[in-house]
Amino acid sequence: MLSYSSYVLTAVAALIVTCHALSKFPEISGLPDIPGKDVLKGLPRVPGLPGSLDTGCHNLLVNLEHRLFQLEAALALNGKIREVGEKVFATNGKKADFASALRSCEEAGGTLATPMNEEENKAIMDIVKQYKQYAYLGIKEWETSGQFTYITGMPLSYTKWHQYEPNGKGKEKCVEMYKDGSWNDKKCNLYRLTVCEF
Repeated sequence: MLSYSSYVLTAVAALIVTCHALSKFPEISGLPDIPGKDVLKGLPRVPGLPGSLDTGCHNLLVNLEHRLFQLEAALALNGKIREVGEKVFATNGKKADFASALRSCEEAGGTLATPMNEEENKAIMDIVKQYKQYAYLGIKEWETSGQFTYITGMPLSYTKWHQYEPNGKGKEKCVEMYKDGSWNDKKCNLYRLTVCEF
């Protein structure tokens, strides 16, 4: 299964190839006409695009970017995504055990939500509160009891433990987020809201 970003990259690549073919070989029949050439006249060029792309291709790319922005805004209004800096946190609204939640996020091209600061923690908390369900975080306890790290193995640079947590003493290897944004160590086989980061 391809991730959302893979679909977008594939679509953009196909568009660029088509635009290039249209500009280099206008006499080739069967290439699609570019719709809406006049719709976006006057808009600024997209930074980073080669100047050789003709206006029609440029306008189509700007339109695609606008549609992606609309999609992100609709998902944000629906409470399914939150953006913080370069990160996007999203949920499918489904509950899963830790391993299944991680796998779902990785199949979508991301990983489990891993707050690195208060702002990111709040964004995840907003999703948890909206869905009224605790969520697993991308944090685990490894061999050393009481030593929690990001699932990448890197040490935690930010924590928001609930009072008297962690207290699983090696028996609770995963971390969940409560509706108030605080963290609790928990067994990994319980079903919690899947929240991914991209």
